[in-house]
Amino acid sequence: MVTAIEVHKATKTYHRGGETLVVLDALDLSMDGGAFYALMGPSGSGKTTLLNLIGGLDHADAGNVVVGGTDLSTLDGGQLAQWRAANVGFVFQGFNLLPVLTARENVELPLLLAPLSKQKRRAQAEHALELVGLQDRMDHKPRELSGGQEQRVAIARAFATDPQVILADEPTGDLDRATATQVLELLQRLNRELHKTILMVTHDGEAAMFADKVIHLDKGKLGRIDDNRKAAAAGHTSRN
Repeated sequence: MVTAIEVHKATKTYHRGGETLVVLDALDLSMDGGAFYALMGPSGSGKTTLLNLIGGLDHADAGNVVVGGTDLSTLDGGQLAQWRAANVGFVFQGFNLLPVLTARENVELPLLLAPLSKQKRRAQAEHALELVGLQDRMDHKPRELSGGQEQRVAIARAFATDPQVILADEPTGDLDRATATQVLELLQRLNRELHKTILMVTHDGEAAMFADKVIHLDKGKLGRIDDNRKAAAAGHTSRN
């Protein structure tokens, strides 16, 4: 399996007053392409910071992050923005939809950076909404949608540009259990059918079970990595 993400000795610190806070401490981590990962750990363990480094939203103070063969430390601001637009889709807990735009228009937003005609952008956005089951809600604005529908619009927006990697930060945090399960099943289907590499930050152990592997962080260092696929296979074997 091809490695999609390599984190080499990544260190990230923040300075608050006279205090230095080490959020990531020379972290080494490797993730396979086309796999679904959950990232867990206590508050302050560095989960969202790591997500931001991989997505090119922030940079490491030391070490480097390589995504799809591109070392992000070699890109300047403009190059990084272009790389991010072409290679990464983001899903957030708060949906981050523009309230004045329809579902279709929200999904079209990242496509404005691509060299596409208006007709092509519209067709691509509509196809993405069809894949998440919202073909009958394309002209609805966020206030006219349920929380689960809003998150599905956000997921459609994340993969509308056909990115290599989808990064999700607590995507089910504001949803009830039944709706959260629907969203997680959708992410799982996108991973399996479209072969997207997904990295999802979550505090929810039930949500993490939808991933192939669960990466545990603690105080900026890598803890254990649980393989849900092996556990499921072992459980199936023991039942037989």
